[in-house]
Amino acid sequence: MSASAHTTDRAAADRAGARDRPRRLRGLAWLIARQHRTVLIVCAAVTVLGALWIVYQRAAMLDTLHAAGWPATPAGSIDPDVYTRTGNDFESHSGVLAGLSALFGVFLGVPLIAGDRESGTARLVATQSVSRGQWLRWKLGFALVLVTVTVGTLSMLHSWWWRSVQPFAAGSWLQGRAFDTTGPMLLATALFALALGIAVGVVVRRTVAAMALTYVGTWVATIVVSYFRERLATPHVITYPFGGPSPVLDRAAQTDQWVGTASGKLYGYGTCVHDAAPDACRSGLGIVNSVWEYFSYDQMATIQWTEAGIYLALAAALTALAVWWARRFPL
Repeated sequence: MSASAHTTDRAAADRAGARDRPRRLRGLAWLIARQHRTVLIVCAAVTVLGALWIVYQRAAMLDTLHAAGWPATPAGSIDPDVYTRTGNDFESHSGVLAGLSALFGVFLGVPLIAGDRESGTARLVATQSVSRGQWLRWKLGFALVLVTVTVGTLSMLHSWWWRSVQPFAAGSWLQGRAFDTTGPMLLATALFALALGIAVGVVVRRTVAAMALTYVGTWVATIVVSYFRERLATPHVITYPFGGPSPVLDRAAQTDQWVGTASGKLYGYGTCVHDAAPDACRSGLGIVNSVWEYFSYDQMATIQWTEAGIYLALAAALTALAVWWARRFPL
């Protein structure tokens, strides 16, 4: 027998052995992993590279701040250029991370079920010895675990970075990007976007249109929920003599400011400012105090968890809608 014949027989035997070798994944697990292998690879790469990127950026930022004299020198006393650049850089990095939520909704949530319906895979699965409910549970479980592992890892590392450089954060923590990307917020918004994408994909049944709707819907929802953020906790109020030295509130987020009378009546902060005789105007109204409304830094976690709870409740409702719709209507 020739060498080429031996080679052919060996290759055929190898292929037969590969077919006979038991797979590590079987049934729906194998099907879903094969269907979404591109997403799995991308998420694994994002998790590993993103984690390395955060660790590197944190170390580089701390090296710069230590070289500028912090923490021996108070944050407000170091080089203003370093202070401003540090805050802006962290805000920029946080903005990149915040964009992950919508991407999970658009590129994982929408095609998860809608893609199978368009391609006919859903009908093929339904003809096998797999119930529709079982197929939906596997699909949803796969997506939830993938998002939780990817976003949860990056969120924890980003929160670790934030705690290291928090005194340099740009602007108020209540409205900055750090609020949206630390604690439970990033994972909660990602799960909401995922659920929204799944629900829109199931109802619309057209992947491209559902992607556009999911992106816009995620953006609108984050704006609406953030609008009510200041109502998620009770703010503190501090009163001090008008014209006197302003109080120093460490890492507080100021939300409003008034002027007031000794009896507690409040006026807008600009009251009498443009009057021809401002002092006489204020005296006539009895204004003697300045009044600030603010959230202290220790309220940040409470507000974050409350807002995250809203996103998770919306995600649960959208997931229930998607399951009900997918079970009720033809695939």
